[in-house]
Amino acid sequence: MANSLTFGAISFLLAVVLGGWLIAQLKKRGIGKQIRIEGPSSHQVKTGTPTMGGLMVIIPVVVINVGLNIANLLGRNLIGRSILVPMATLIAFGALGALDDLAGLTKEQNGHGLKPRFKLLWQVLFAVLTTLALHFGLDLRSVAIPGIQEKIDIGLFYIPVAVFIIVGTSNAVNLTDGLDGLAGSVAAVAFVAYGVIAYLQGQIYLVTFCFTVVGTLMAFLWYNAYPAALFMGDTGSLALGATLGVVALMTGQWLLLPLIGLMFVAEAMSVIAQVAYFKLSGGKRLFRMAPLHHHFELLGWSETHVTQRFWLIGIMAAMLGIALALL
Repeated sequence: MANSLTFGAISFLLAVVLGGWLIAQLKKRGIGKQIRIEGPSSHQVKTGTPTMGGLMVIIPVVVINVGLNIANLLGRNLIGRSILVPMATLIAFGALGALDDLAGLTKEQNGHGLKPRFKLLWQVLFAVLTTLALHFGLDLRSVAIPGIQEKIDIGLFYIPVAVFIIVGTSNAVNLTDGLDGLAGSVAAVAFVAYGVIAYLQGQIYLVTFCFTVVGTLMAFLWYNAYPAALFMGDTGSLALGATLGVVALMTGQWLLLPLIGLMFVAEAMSVIAQVAYFKLSGGKRLFRMAPLHHHFELLGWSETHVTQRFWLIGIMAAMLGIALALL
């Protein structure tokens, strides 16, 4: 754990340095966020803020973990190679998110990016490939249930469940990324929680991976704190969500993911509920606006209040999740 925390601090320093350079490069190339007109009017002032800040997370995490595991990778040690799965997930979903960010830069697209069906198709494809690596490459096929000592083998049923978790978490984090500091702070808490769970299981490589992600997220929040100088973009949100799902699957404690990532679930469910209620009621709205953070904004909460309160709830939920993992 000492080494993992140290590398988390190193990743923070590397990402902070990278952040300043990245913002300058994004501004130079005119890569700024286009705010959707259907969002809260108060957000229009954020138009043009540099996006694709997820690169601050992806680049340092990959560099550090490859460096730490190079000997194991060359020696074809399964423990060392296992970390390739979350790293590949981070890169693949990050690349998809980057394409989405770049596609949404034009005024014609107005921030909408890639077509939803096209993006979902690639998310599912990446999730299937990741799941096959987890199931057949790392022989993961079980689920841990709080209070039961032995994990339960669910066989091939693991594959559709894992695909759903990866795609679902990716989109849930993406929906949460709407306020300064929100997605980054809640994601950092979730990765800390799973880092602790991995430590309790003796998965040292996974612990280091989780805390390097946390370190880079802290660096990102340095620039993303209100008023944000840099946005995460789909480059970060899709990658972080999918990777969080993979980390949960690697610990076997994926039943706790809806609790540890409670605010992500709440945000996603608010969108699903809003759409369903709108259709069933003939045009009425359940929330003033979805995702959930916009609803509270329109109730009069300031952006910083929403972010801090959601973050506090996320911490409490993560603490409870770790407690259940100890049973």
